[in-house]
Amino acid sequence: MKGPHNIWRLVRTAATMERTGAIGAILEAMDAPANLRVVARVLGWPFAWLGLPGDPALPPATRALTALGPAYIKFGQILSTRPDVVGPEMALQLQYLQDKLPPFPIDVAKALIEEELHVPVDQVFSEFSEPVAAASIAQVHRARLADTGVEVAVKVLRPGIERAFRTDIDAFYLAARIIEILSPSSRRLRPTEVIRHFEGVVNGELDLRLESASAGEFAANTEKDAGFQVPKPVWNLSARQVMTIGWAEGISLADNVALDAAGHDRTALGTRVLALFLSHALRDGFFHADMHQGNMKVAANGDIIAYDFGIMGRLDEYTRRVYAEILFGFIQRDYRRVAEVHFEAGYVPADRDIDEFARALRAVGEPIFGMEASRISMGRLLAYLFEVTERFGMETRTELILLQRTMVVVEGVARSLDPHINIWQVARPIVEDYIRDNVGPRAVARDLVRTARILGRFGPRLPRLVEAQLIRQGHSEIEEPPRRETHPLIWMLAGAGLTTAGVWIGSLL
Repeated sequence: MKGPHNIWRLVRTAATMERTGAIGAILEAMDAPANLRVVARVLGWPFAWLGLPGDPALPPATRALTALGPAYIKFGQILSTRPDVVGPEMALQLQYLQDKLPPFPIDVAKALIEEELHVPVDQVFSEFSEPVAAASIAQVHRARLADTGVEVAVKVLRPGIERAFRTDIDAFYLAARIIEILSPSSRRLRPTEVIRHFEGVVNGELDLRLESASAGEFAANTEKDAGFQVPKPVWNLSARQVMTIGWAEGISLADNVALDAAGHDRTALGTRVLALFLSHALRDGFFHADMHQGNMKVAANGDIIAYDFGIMGRLDEYTRRVYAEILFGFIQRDYRRVAEVHFEAGYVPADRDIDEFARALRAVGEPIFGMEASRISMGRLLAYLFEVTERFGMETRTELILLQRTMVVVEGVARSLDPHINIWQVARPIVEDYIRDNVGPRAVARDLVRTARILGRFGPRLPRLVEAQLIRQGHSEIEEPPRRETHPLIWMLAGAGLTTAGVWIGSLL
């Protein structure tokens, strides 16, 4: 029954899109081919009367997704991180998609907490409020710990939300497969991968232990960051459907009037928001990917407090180095080097012309550097960069798209605090410091030391591992003596590798 049910879900989705007027706007934003537009209208138009009306005060796309329920609201929020899929204008519209829903009763929340934590709510919390926020996946209560008197936020999943999401995600996968069949050009955007990314994000939010882990890791990484706070999870009062975390008390970063009245320096706050994001992305490779004003407050002492860790971004060390070199190349206006980095990383196919690529990059960078400082945007630069790399055959990289989208949001936050902020002036020292520590000779020495440690740990086993691999590949010329003595040539190769690594490390040090 899953197949017919999924088809019915898609029909209802198309009908709601048609009824709310969203279908045309979304297909236009995605630059959908003619055959896909026909199928969408055929699925939606005859059944429009079955579609959900939504709130007429909202823009069409937001109206449709809100009417379709929690999974669609969350999917719209994820799509707002993918301007490469829905276009920059639609991504901006979806960025402000609100997922405020009616709360469920406090008695239901308490019963769920007691079931998860195996302890009465009144025993661990001396105070427990009515819901202070209710979203598509969970709602939040303000509480006070009975033993310490510390204020905390208690997040509780909606009852039955996991089953509801599972049903809709199955329908999303069917839609992605249909799109790939009807529009071969869409495969570059990897629709199925987009749904898989969405599923991963949702699974992380449906298991609050994972969000607690993200909060804990983020807090540990940023513990020494001046002027920044991350509430820490209370692990003994957190479980799969419940998360207890420190309460964030402060003024919303969106309330400039209140910030001014409290005497906070908005120029300093804007610079700090941007600098912190770049530091987290480059230094730690783990950043808050939903860093809008609604997820940040300013404490009485001027510290920025971040919360809501459902969407986090991660960059591996190699990607961070590539990203830093690309930014640094643009800062230096060394477009040839930026082109070389793309080829070295394998982002652009090796059969493309590197000089032509460098020329295209110059066309991206020079207009931006010609702008007034207050209009320069790193997020816009990355968006233009992805357009160029797409023409040269670079496949969509989800982690970089998420980084670019978050960069746009953070720049928007910084400019709302200080309209005259110079993005490059803030970014330059952070990127230069990272390049100095992680791309130059010091980084080479550190990498070689790390390699030597790994070889030292696995060195004694290396010859047998190589020999076993050769045997598996059918190299029958290597005979196995009764005591499995290792082939002398393999010992020689392993010894030479270790000796070379030692010589390199010694010469560098």
